[in-house]
Amino acid sequence: MYFWVLQSINAFAFGSLLFLIASGFSLIFGLMDVVNLTHAIFYMMGSYVGFFIFAHTGSFLLAIIGAGLVVALIGAIKYRFFLLKLHGKSLNQVLLCLGFLFVFDDLLLIVFGGDPLILDVPSYLQGMINFGGIYFPNYRLFLIGVGVITILFLHYFIEKTKVGSLIRAGVDDEEMVRAMGININLIFLGVYSLGVFLAAAGGVFGGVILGMRPRMAFEILPLALVVVIIGGKGNIKGAYFGSIVVAFMDNFGRALFPQLSYFTLFLPMVLILTFKPEGLFSNNKIKRRTIT
Repeated sequence: MYFWVLQSINAFAFGSLLFLIASGFSLIFGLMDVVNLTHAIFYMMGSYVGFFIFAHTGSFLLAIIGAGLVVALIGAIKYRFFLLKLHGKSLNQVLLCLGFLFVFDDLLLIVFGGDPLILDVPSYLQGMINFGGIYFPNYRLFLIGVGVITILFLHYFIEKTKVGSLIRAGVDDEEMVRAMGININLIFLGVYSLGVFLAAAGGVFGGVILGMRPRMAFEILPLALVVVIIGGKGNIKGAYFGSIVVAFMDNFGRALFPQLSYFTLFLPMVLILTFKPEGLFSNNKIKRRTIT
């Protein structure tokens, strides 16, 4: 019982971390139709920038906010001067983002070196809670709470706010939104920056339990892709539940069948792509943008 409960808590915590990455990826890919394969490197960049800020200030909160803002600015520059010109050109987007992925990865290696690093758990999140004779790590419980708060915020932002309605309108009929005099490019720039901010903040949270090391982005990217495929393109609630599903498959797959861990993770993805390519949680309401 202890094994199953503890592994479940670890899976929920890892799922919350995956959601911070995949939610931004789902926003950018699903709502903006931008194949942002650079997204995993923004997670990695957030980890290193957060480590630098935390090492010099000792503030975990400042590390999250600072890393998110710095990396979001870099992402906004990349979108404005490169990706904005390639809307509707998926193959060009893939090649561009892969190029940035390798460039940023090498730059991080040059700046921070190749030694593995890890963020210290903040003092107020250290320790464990004893519940029924089972000890739950405070930091992992905190990550679960962060994931719940993030899904509630994003759902409210997309579904209940004026900006969210403009985003959804821009997805359904971009030409009509432009005809109303609304700068849809500025709105999508904000969405892209928000997605990058979430990935970078996730990098700081993940730096505590996963650490930082070269080429880490290439391990994170497949997981984010699997989450979006399972959850459904552009579906925030689907991204959350998809993250939990992927985290459980990955965590229990590594624990029970370590030699088949990738098989247990990617086989369900193949089956979903075959029989339900829109994703398990897709509502089929997202339409592809028409770029002129």
